[in-house]
Amino acid sequence: MSSVFNSSTLIAQSGVAFGTSGARGLVVDFTPEVCAAFTHAFVSVMQREGPVTQMALAIDNRPSSPAMAQACAAAMLQAGIEPIYYGVVPTPALAYQAMQDKMPCIMVTGSHIPFDRNGLKFYRPDGEITKVDEQAILSANVDFAALPALPLLQARPEAANAYCHRYSSLFSTDLLAGKRIGVYEHSSAGRDLYAPLLRQLGAEVVSLERSDEFVPIDTEAVGEEDKAKARRWSADYQLDAIFSTDGDGDRPLVADEQGEWLRGDILGLLCADALQIQALAIPVSCNTAVASCGRFAKVALTKIGSPYVIAEFAELAKGYQRIAGFEANGGFLLGSDIELASKPLAALPTRDAVLPFLMLLAAAGQGAISPLVAALPQRFSHSDRIKAFPTARSQAILAAGQADPQALLAKLGFAGVVVAKVDTTDGLRITLDDARILHLRPSGNAPELRCYAEADSMAVAQQCVTQALGNIVALV
Repeated sequence: MSSVFNSSTLIAQSGVAFGTSGARGLVVDFTPEVCAAFTHAFVSVMQREGPVTQMALAIDNRPSSPAMAQACAAAMLQAGIEPIYYGVVPTPALAYQAMQDKMPCIMVTGSHIPFDRNGLKFYRPDGEITKVDEQAILSANVDFAALPALPLLQARPEAANAYCHRYSSLFSTDLLAGKRIGVYEHSSAGRDLYAPLLRQLGAEVVSLERSDEFVPIDTEAVGEEDKAKARRWSADYQLDAIFSTDGDGDRPLVADEQGEWLRGDILGLLCADALQIQALAIPVSCNTAVASCGRFAKVALTKIGSPYVIAEFAELAKGYQRIAGFEANGGFLLGSDIELASKPLAALPTRDAVLPFLMLLAAAGQGAISPLVAALPQRFSHSDRIKAFPTARSQAILAAGQADPQALLAKLGFAGVVVAKVDTTDGLRITLDDARILHLRPSGNAPELRCYAEADSMAVAQQCVTQALGNIVALV
């Protein structure tokens, strides 16, 4: 007699959990049955809102992703749904194509986390799933049979083509004429798309460091090695900008003409300004320059994670027509259909890396990028993380800090300062009486403790993060 599995039971026992964006876990925990359980549960949630006959599917360049996609496709076929497979493409490319086709989709990706982990991102026909949808998936309680032989998947080109056309059709073909742009390709899911798109817009492109090994680029905690690389590349190749992304191509990593990486929230601010956005939803971890720059009618602060940003769009749409959001990691979410120079740009309420980069270059025109950054309120933010740090330990530290923030500051080496404000929207965010900000938060995607700091100089912000994380490892 063939085995019968239950989605809710399998998921609960799997060790895979929803984080800030999608379900994440160790590769060894994403067995074919667990992938099928998530897929069947997602299908059942989507079918509550109407019939589903097709579902789109794509992957990143992780070694484990193709087999996981096959398991998801097998489950779709079990459920009587045709999988539409687009191969290796950026997450926003898959989401955009699926939204145009009004079908749900699944992206197999672990984004920036190490290659021994992976994940699944789920999209409704109108964009990313909500936290309510996540809970519905976890409790869907679908019985399904053992998977048959996994299907062979042939990649279709439509998603990649539509994503590139979205931007090539928005700008003139000489937008980037005279610009030399480096594309740090590593193992990004979009590495085959970016150079041709930039050349189509008139740029001279230098391809940099393509890797056959998966590279877990974290746009929110850029390593010293990557900082040195960018400065060297900028000088060696006389670049006007460097463009890269995280593993699944939804978070940008952009350097100016000097090879200095821009913080993702500063890039988002400049993009939103260039798009003439009226109202923004951003996580509480973003640089306070976004709110203080005076360029937006409304700035709403949310918990960290794109589902929370997207959830705020509905409220902003009640009073504003041009709405958007972005995260400290740089992913830009366009929350409404807009026009740009009389050309339509459809909403894409999921993180995207290409739009903010192109809008930054459009805003710079024939000039350099660094003056755009210099014109903003000079608040500097820095972040880093402690890897392999148990979540329970992080939560205990935050609980103690919430009960007595002044005592936690003392343990972290911040003497002679007074707590001015405590924000627990997401983690523990402490504003000091000298205007420095220290923000501690467990990662929603991996056993890591993140630390964000903001100050009036980058050196001070970096020193705050280094000092806090250095002292935290000594805490019980």
